[in-house]
Amino acid sequence: MQQSTVEKTETVLTHSIYSGTADQELLRLTIGTAFDQVCERFPDTPGLIVDHQGIEFSYAEYREQVERLAAGLLGIGIETGDRVGIWSPNCYEWCLTQFATAKIGAILVCINPAYRVHELEYALNKVECKVLVLAECFRDLDYLKMLRQLAPELEYCRPGRLESVKIPHLRHVISLGKNPGTGMHGFSGLCQPISGQERRSLAVRQATLHCEDPINIQFTSGTTGSPKGATLSHHNILNNARFTGSGMRLTEQDKLCIPVPLYHCFGMVLGNLACITHGATAVFPQAAFEPSATLRVVAQQRCTALHGVPTMFIAMLNLPDFDQFDLASLRTGIMAGAPCPTEVMKRVIRDMHMRDVLIAYGQTECSPVNHMTTDTDPIEQRVGSVGRPAPRLEIKIVDDTGAVAPVGVKGEICCRGYAVMQGYWGDERQTGEAIDADGWLHSGDLGIMDAQGYVEVVGRIKDMIIRGGENIYPREVEDLICSHEQVLDAHVFGIPDPKYGEQVCAWIATRDDSDLEEEEIMAWCRERIARFKAPSRVRFVDEFPMTVTGKIQKFRMREAMVEELSRVNTSIHGVQNEDSS
Repeated sequence: MQQSTVEKTETVLTHSIYSGTADQELLRLTIGTAFDQVCERFPDTPGLIVDHQGIEFSYAEYREQVERLAAGLLGIGIETGDRVGIWSPNCYEWCLTQFATAKIGAILVCINPAYRVHELEYALNKVECKVLVLAECFRDLDYLKMLRQLAPELEYCRPGRLESVKIPHLRHVISLGKNPGTGMHGFSGLCQPISGQERRSLAVRQATLHCEDPINIQFTSGTTGSPKGATLSHHNILNNARFTGSGMRLTEQDKLCIPVPLYHCFGMVLGNLACITHGATAVFPQAAFEPSATLRVVAQQRCTALHGVPTMFIAMLNLPDFDQFDLASLRTGIMAGAPCPTEVMKRVIRDMHMRDVLIAYGQTECSPVNHMTTDTDPIEQRVGSVGRPAPRLEIKIVDDTGAVAPVGVKGEICCRGYAVMQGYWGDERQTGEAIDADGWLHSGDLGIMDAQGYVEVVGRIKDMIIRGGENIYPREVEDLICSHEQVLDAHVFGIPDPKYGEQVCAWIATRDDSDLEEEEIMAWCRERIARFKAPSRVRFVDEFPMTVTGKIQKFRMREAMVEELSRVNTSIHGVQNEDSS
């Protein structure tokens, strides 16, 4: 490895390969054991606060609730390795499910709350979920109605006896609602007080588990085909959470406000797990992000840390009554998901009192953080880079030949170490494409490493679109648009957006007799996929820019749209200026 034996701050690299610190040992524990240990150390410390549900559990109470659910899952026959899907916004039941499944060795499958019917069907079938835990509804989505579209057999089956044609592996549906429908278990019914024998059975199951067992599947990004299920172990995510929490210097005195979603690694790993590895309190302000509610809960609970993507911080800072919230208790948190503008970072530090806010970067396949700034890095490093490699991880940047690039030269960011996923569930080919024979995970992101090991992310080899921290696969949207009877071909790409970082744009070629309108196709897409994936800009074209060999050139489409939007904005501003004069 190309680094000297002097202190990290004095390291001068010649080539872009660097290792994070090794001053902390890796935990060799399961998540259930780590959870039990923190509950025993801090029984009276608040472990979980969910403001919108009026929930406040001490760690001792938290453990009791988790064990009740774990015993209930054992009681309906859930085995080690069974996949348990959860389809819900943030709530205390989500947190209980996360730790209860970990205690019995069931693999938690995180399902995006914005999914529509065909996305849900794909996810459940891809990993063969045996159990689905679901909320009744969220925003404009009726989860129960959508599930019954997939599994009308629920209307006449007994709970635990589902045999569905479309989702054949699913047996148990657990409703978070007060009145579960036919064919479903009630969540509260599985969380009843447990006997001594049930507690012993739970302990026996927990003792059979190993830290290298898979425990979580996250559907993650790509630019071709459907989402892939990144399979993560106890060892992967528990240690990543611990190191991230250490970077924030969390202790049992801290309260971490988590407005980011639990279905994503940001909420589940950098939120919940980071708290239980340090005895901190996890605080959830709402089912989904709402800027005013987040600031209110931070002030009321005297939170010391706050997570978010840059768009969340921008929304909070721009509230008309922002100055009315007392945020003096804040000191740290993580900003991730997109680059942070310098002025936003300055305001977060100054106006939100988050002097130790950190920037984190990584990918779901890496549990997720593999780079992070420190609380001693100057603001220039916190906005101009994603920091240096995280503890116990190696990072290299390689050129087109696979050789390590010299310092300052752009190349693909690769990572190796404890955090790299076990693979994509049921997909050896794509796993082999992502992780090479030497164990390096290839990100598809382009970066530049400086002589001190700081990395700047400068682009993506892949065409993934990141909108407000959400990853969108163009191929998935393209396939949907092409299924419209009037569409011949479609190509989807991201265009810059000041609020969300990127928006989805589609260029579409239609049949000669088509009368399709832009708003019509956008509305059609919104009805069939999660709204954040649907195009916000559409252009109908007769042909697409291509290379001489026939390869589509999306960068030229992007450039054309950026220029077009720039002209439109310039024209609008010119009219406004004339009016104002």
